Amino acid sequence: MTSVTDKKKQPNLIYILADDMGYGDISCLNENSKINTPHLDQMGREGMICTDGHSSSAVCTPSRYSIMTGRYNWRSALKKGVTNGYSRPLIEEGRMTVASILKQEGYHTSIVGKWHLGLEWTKNGEEPQDVDYSKPITNGPVTHGFDYYYGISASLDMPPYVYIENDRATSLPNRITRGEEEMAFWREGPTGEDFQHEEVLPRCTEKVLELIENAGDSPFFIYFPLPAPHTPILPSAEFEGKSGTNRYGDFVLMCDDVVGQIVRKLEECGLSDNTIVVFTSDNGCSPKANYPELAQLGHNPSYVFRGQKADIYEGGHRVPLLVKWPDRIKAGSVSSEPVCLVDLMATMGDLLGVELPEHAGEDSISNAPVWLGEAITGPLREAIVHHSIDGSFSIRKGDWKLELCPGSGGWSSPRPGQEPEGSPPIQLYDLSRDIGETENVYERYPEVVKELTELLSSYVRNGRSTPGAVRSNAGGAEWEQGLDWMR
Repeated sequence: MTSVTDKKKQPNLIYILADDMGYGDISCLNENSKINTPHLDQMGREGMICTDGHSSSAVCTPSRYSIMTGRYNWRSALKKGVTNGYSRPLIEEGRMTVASILKQEGYHTSIVGKWHLGLEWTKNGEEPQDVDYSKPITNGPVTHGFDYYYGISASLDMPPYVYIENDRATSLPNRITRGEEEMAFWREGPTGEDFQHEEVLPRCTEKVLELIENAGDSPFFIYFPLPAPHTPILPSAEFEGKSGTNRYGDFVLMCDDVVGQIVRKLEECGLSDNTIVVFTSDNGCSPKANYPELAQLGHNPSYVFRGQKADIYEGGHRVPLLVKWPDRIKAGSVSSEPVCLVDLMATMGDLLGVELPEHAGEDSISNAPVWLGEAITGPLREAIVHHSIDGSFSIRKGDWKLELCPGSGGWSSPRPGQEPEGSPPIQLYDLSRDIGETENVYERYPEVVKELTELLSSYVRNGRSTPGAVRSNAGGAEWEQGLDWMR
């Protein structure tokens, strides 16, 4: 592969990360979708559709850790669940991120939107929420490689509800708010004087458009983690009722329009050809979308896959993945190669001719050969490791997927602790024959179970799944949560 070593030709990168959007919510990926997403469909026609793309986790904080660090989320201190708006930073001090590598290569790096990887608030008390909002915030995005940050600390339903610009809140909280409706829910918390939940997605979009318009001669990286269509589900008046489904479908259309605005702005500024635009999601669709209501209308956010957000099943972590780069990616191309969002770091390093040091991107594999349509002689990745909200593991190699838990490991049935009596402790599925993960064949293929268990064990113990020196995981080679199968 020819890397881009000429600084003038280095591609810009805009990475748009939807929050809780299902694979089946995009009409170019789901022939039965009742939500028509014209801008994402156009992006698919003009770039590459990846049909076998995966987040590293079925929930948001861990997925974001992997995207930023090129490292599986369970190697961090967070072994299950997610952080909140007051949580301490998750990315380790000194750890390389996609942003820090690109910054070293002369990129102007920005993040606009939802961070959800922890911040160091200035405290005026012992409780997590005892925050002095007038003081600087440390160990956030601008500490981890970003030149500019504008956004919110965590999910839009998690306090505090303040905008942060670089290392300060843009206004002090002047009231307590709470969203009571099922879909328009947010937890009670302090709310900034300039903060309205309904305005967050439009305001963040406007910031991204400004960054594109004001881009100088340097290449740029804009990471745009949307606060949507996660709860609170708040489509603007322009999109209410437009999808023909429910408010969730309307909010998906609003996200689709955001993508359209960004693509148009790139074209207006003459930046489209040499800008990589990636669109994906941090995990599968949340049950807050009201699956039963959507099913009555013939729409399934999880498409043909079992499960949803939080689950070890495909619906938890198989995500939409579209990549557009007119200069280098052939329009209308489709890839069925299994890839993971943890791969962004190695992919950009490969394109720029940057060799990652051994202490960075320990689980990241370059997707550049797939993007550029190069012939590959075997699988790009040896395997992909998946993780559910309760810390359960799964490993996928080829068509085989081994799930090291008796149920979903998440929110769909059978939930952890509610599996039917006598349920086997593990699940093995042949995805080439059973994409819906309905027939557990672990008893028929003990040799496959053994091979995949040993491979995953080596990934855990070595602190990496790529070649290189053994690295350590937070919590040591073995920790309590989710590793019973190793013991």
